[in-house]
Amino acid sequence: MGNPWFRFKQFTVFHDKCAMKVGTDGVLLGAWTSMENAAEILDVGTGTGLIALMVAQRNLLAKVIAIDVDENAVGQAMENIGNSPFSDRITVEFSAFRQFVQNTSKRFDLIVSNPPYFSDSLLPPDKERAKARHSVSLTLDDLLLSAQGCLKNDGTLSLILPYDKSDELKCLCEKHTFYMKRKTIVYPLPGTEPKRLLTELTLRHTGLTETSSLIIENSRHQYTKDFSDLVSGFYLHL
Repeated sequence: MGNPWFRFKQFTVFHDKCAMKVGTDGVLLGAWTSMENAAEILDVGTGTGLIALMVAQRNLLAKVIAIDVDENAVGQAMENIGNSPFSDRITVEFSAFRQFVQNTSKRFDLIVSNPPYFSDSLLPPDKERAKARHSVSLTLDDLLLSAQGCLKNDGTLSLILPYDKSDELKCLCEKHTFYMKRKTIVYPLPGTEPKRLLTELTLRHTGLTETSSLIIENSRHQYTKDFSDLVSGFYLHL
């Protein structure tokens, strides 16, 4: 059994009560997302609170609302955030995204989400893990629709998805009138197939998409300089 916590440079994240543990996906998104002009931030499906903590660390003026449908996750996120230096700027709420949008008049500069996405695979036996990691409670379609309802006109929706969801995302962007302004294709090792897509979407047409790639490791546990530079503000050791 692994440690029930993960220690970062400025905060510690416990994940023993959460279905989904601290992982590279969340760290990637929290470190990669552009924080320019992001004063009001919404973290959808916060889990442990990791991404909310990361964006609060990166923008010392930002106020963050973190929501999740898992009561255990909400409780643990509250504890992690309460024990952090950023507790006065992050609020955690137990809410589904669609319900949250219906009940708020707020509009956000940035919506960030590491969403549930294994909709076509077998559901795991654990109900909370299934809810956290499968699109049983929030599909990608629902996510974009709800984001459209509470994003500022010049705001950004920032996501990390499996790379094989790229075509689906493209279709849904056309459906919900989102434009891709930035994307990074993530490879685990040199010469391997891409595994993840980091992407920023906006409601305003931005012209050409800023495109880049990122390789995580040169070999097992030997991280690339690009990855190390990206996460250097968070990881204690690389």
